[in-house]
Amino acid sequence: MTSYSAASARAEMSELRRLKSLLPPELQSWVTVETTVEVNPPLIRSEELGKDQVEIQIDLVKWERLALDQRNLLFWHEVARVQNDTISRDGWEMAALAIGLGGAVGELWVQDGLLLVLALGLCGVSGYRLYARNNSDRHLKEAIEADEKAIALATRFGYTLPNAYKSLGSALKTIADDTPKKSKRKHYESRLDALKRSATKAKEKSDRARSSSRTRPIADERENRESYR
Repeated sequence: MTSYSAASARAEMSELRRLKSLLPPELQSWVTVETTVEVNPPLIRSEELGKDQVEIQIDLVKWERLALDQRNLLFWHEVARVQNDTISRDGWEMAALAIGLGGAVGELWVQDGLLLVLALGLCGVSGYRLYARNNSDRHLKEAIEADEKAIALATRFGYTLPNAYKSLGSALKTIADDTPKKSKRKHYESRLDALKRSATKAKEKSDRARSSSRTRPIADERENRESYR
């Protein structure tokens, strides 16, 4: 039992080191990769630890069930979120909303109109910010943008474009199939649909480039013939 635990710990450390090696050089000094300590955590998430420090946290139990290429692309998706500055932060909104609500109730009691207006204004601003932060359409848009950037990161680390799309697509399908909650499953399915559209556009662009490269020598040869006449 002890040897199994030690082997498991070594495997986890090895995977964390491997993932750290997949960080772009410009992120390695301020982004760390650690196993999560939460109860029932998400597969992968990022947390801002300080002004210039971000930690990517991974549930290695769920993580090990994925293929290596799937892990890599999901990791680069999270890296892309860090680069795009779209990771979740503990904001001031909840505290401001609580203060505003408390102030509004208090001012109703003492009937101070100006302070009541200020308290309601604070509630409105903080409530809107909370809504914007938790808006599902915004989260989906940010996730799709991170997927696109993850594909670019994968090619930067040696993946071909088709393999990058295939690996991320299979990872999203696997997670969607394992997600019981309908709203979350729809989020992954929407990302997968967007990824398929992007892959189709990339293939069409590649086909046009290959077609152009094949026809260009023929055109050049014709031009040369014309010049000798």
